[in-house]
Amino acid sequence: MKQYKITVCYLLALIMLVVGACTKIDDFKDKFAAGGPLTYPGKMDSVKIYSGKNRVLLKGLFTSDPKITKYKVYWSSKQDSVEIPVTRTNGVDTVKLIIPNLPEGNMTFEIRTYDKDGHISIPVTATGNVYSTLYQSSLVNRGVAKAEVQADGSALINWADVNANAGLISIQIRYNDAKNIAHDTIVKSRATEFTTSLPNFKVGNGFSYKTAFKPDSSAIDTFYVDFQSHTVKAEITSIYLSNASKPFQRNTFDGRWGTLAAPWITNAAAKNKGGVNGGYSSDEGGVINWETWGNTPVVNGIIYQPTSAPLPAGTYIVSFEAYSEVQNNSSVYCIAAAGGNGLPVLANLNTALGYVGMYNSINVGSTGPSTKETRSFTFTLAAPQVVSIGFLGNIVGNGNPGSYFQVFNIKLFQN
Repeated sequence: MKQYKITVCYLLALIMLVVGACTKIDDFKDKFAAGGPLTYPGKMDSVKIYSGKNRVLLKGLFTSDPKITKYKVYWSSKQDSVEIPVTRTNGVDTVKLIIPNLPEGNMTFEIRTYDKDGHISIPVTATGNVYSTLYQSSLVNRGVAKAEVQADGSALINWADVNANAGLISIQIRYNDAKNIAHDTIVKSRATEFTTSLPNFKVGNGFSYKTAFKPDSSAIDTFYVDFQSHTVKAEITSIYLSNASKPFQRNTFDGRWGTLAAPWITNAAAKNKGGVNGGYSSDEGGVINWETWGNTPVVNGIIYQPTSAPLPAGTYIVSFEAYSEVQNNSSVYCIAAAGGNGLPVLANLNTALGYVGMYNSINVGSTGPSTKETRSFTFTLAAPQVVSIGFLGNIVGNGNPGSYFQVFNIKLFQN
């Protein structure tokens, strides 16, 4: 009899120990202690968190248990929460909940449902990203590899390569067309798309643009970079220069040598053919040319023309295509100078807006064929201004052979 009492007491103690342990880990201990059944409301199904800017969108479904009356969402280790009442229908109910004012970073959310008697469902957890100033500060506009006006009058933008995972979705572009009508257009853009055409573009203008990003495929918010401006390279030769490509038109002519017709201006030092002609020859149909085979040298010979109107403030490129047999004791420069009164002489070359030398690496006493190439230089104007553009020559004479070159065209671009 004594042994039986000990066994019963042991069993009772063991039961109490198990029950005690369960009550520590079960939210429903009061119900269990009262002898009632454990009741769990149906949980929220198909829960997904969509990322956003300082917020997330929670989506889920109620597919069963019509007795659910509310649900709670917890985050930040249950220190923050929101409670939402539920009115169930006879079918599947969809949950859409925006949770605002969240800190940036990866966050975990816990969702529980309740019925009218206070019963609590098992938890459902889901994670999502919150984006804010840190992500915004990492964004930059898509780079422009180049932007140029095309023969059909459009401006073609070549975009720089971008990481496929960068989240680029669109680019907003503002520009004026040739009729000065403003356009504000949004073009869809993916990492695999590299060109955008702006039809009927106004030459001399640029464009401004900003890029839109979504940080991931689930994001509900779009992030934008500030607008920035970009130039469009356009040839403006025909607007500001005349008689600028072969066949160059001549003024005086002796059968081969001559001087260039207006608006070109030729100084006396450039006329090394008897003091009358120089700077033009009928070679190749009519080119800018100096030759010193057995002739007097060209010392600070200048051929130039002023632009037909002030160039707007901006950056410009001057380029020319030429064939050169200029020996290394001589030099020819293509120059842009401020004002309409001509080019600086060699001693004052550093006062020019910009310049580039023609190829002059032929040994003294030698000829070519030397080289045919296009050379260029840039200059910048802070304010509108007429500019003189042309050639300065310092070419040794009386040689046989002497120096010789041909210029086939000269072009002006706004960059």
